[in-house]
Amino acid sequence: MTPPVATETVFEWQRAGGAASVCVAVSLYNYARFLPECLDSVAAQTHAPLELIVVDDASQRDDSQEVARAWLTANRERFSRVLLLGHKRNQGLAQARNTAFAAARAPHVFVLDADNSLYPRAIERLHRAISGHDFAAAYSQLEFFGARQCLGTADVWDRARFQHGNTIDAMALVSKHAWQRVGGYTHLDGGWEDFDFWCKFIDHGLTAAFVPQILCRYRVHPSSMLRTEHLDHSAQLAVLMVLRHPWLQLGQG
Repeated sequence: MTPPVATETVFEWQRAGGAASVCVAVSLYNYARFLPECLDSVAAQTHAPLELIVVDDASQRDDSQEVARAWLTANRERFSRVLLLGHKRNQGLAQARNTAFAAARAPHVFVLDADNSLYPRAIERLHRAISGHDFAAAYSQLEFFGARQCLGTADVWDRARFQHGNTIDAMALVSKHAWQRVGGYTHLDGGWEDFDFWCKFIDHGLTAAFVPQILCRYRVHPSSMLRTEHLDHSAQLAVLMVLRHPWLQLGQG
């Protein structure tokens, strides 16, 4: 597990009594323009109660942290607990997620980046899929919106589907125990933290439930497209992933 990093508590509020079954963990970095839409979609969830944690990864180019604090202050009554944490210096997406998982009190954590959003029944249906079953996570089909509009490629959990590349986004409901068991997210230069995280699930014999419904929305914009295009053509990352997970067959099919 990556050791904790220097973090400050910017804002925290908790309702007396009652614990949430799900924490929504929002990773934030220079996405102030998208954050209100993302958080509004969390507040609109039919599942209750919810814990909400926002981790600002030392945003510098906009007022992300201020926007987050204002929204959480105005909407705190919707949640059992809200928490805004700020990294002292930029740590990357993997560590932002690890910080949120470590701070979460709920047994299940939904991973959400600040430029994406959810349909109202997303958490409810994913929680239903994971509850009372031997699944370490639950995920749904993805809808791309913004600069590109299409559906994702998610399907039923199967090790063979991962051998040639990742088809499951980070937007998923994950058992905190499973996150601890696999050692959390690992920072990889250039990305693929999501792919590596799911591969670690397979390495540890964990499985996830696929909910064949469109519940999560992935925003396509210049920053996300640049990241995706870079990852799709990264031979060095492919080599690193095979070294980390020798059962992969990247570039072989």
